[in-house]
Amino acid sequence: MDFVIRVDKELDYLSACMQNERWAQELLYKEYYPIMMPLCQRYATNKEDALDILHEGFIKVFKHIKKYQMGTSLNAWIKRIMINTAIDFYRKSVRRRTEDLDTAYSVRSSDPNAINFLAAEEIIMCLHDLSPSYRAIFNLYVMEGYSHREIADQLNISESTSRSNLVKARSKLKALLLAKSAEYARR
Repeated sequence: MDFVIRVDKELDYLSACMQNERWAQELLYKEYYPIMMPLCQRYATNKEDALDILHEGFIKVFKHIKKYQMGTSLNAWIKRIMINTAIDFYRKSVRRRTEDLDTAYSVRSSDPNAINFLAAEEIIMCLHDLSPSYRAIFNLYVMEGYSHREIADQLNISESTSRSNLVKARSKLKALLLAKSAEYARR
């Protein structure tokens, strides 16, 4: 039987989650999986890592569901947990290195917009080709709206490293997207 979350039933539904009712946890998982999986994929190198982040995130959601404040956005609360889980995953799996800001450069081009030729999945695959540090900083800054100060605090790096790595990530991503669009142009 499929369950659908209704706003008027949110209190009962979340109360059941707080009581560790498996049916309610399963419903929450099924409802938010399609929303949170793409977010996790943006931070991960591959689908398996994304699933690890997603599952670890849901474990945290279920463990801390009693901290959720009724009346606030459940989606935003879960998203924040997933982002923090992705950051934790990044910290565990990558040795960070500091890179000088003076090696960063501005990227501008008059080339056609490569994204017009690519599907969302192909763009995510290009994100996967970025190094873990570039991918994390790009996602936090561009996709999630974090400031460089917030990124520096989250990843234990300097603000200048965050800025430098963002410029490098954009440059690398642009090159990857242009290469993909060139493939389509040749077809």
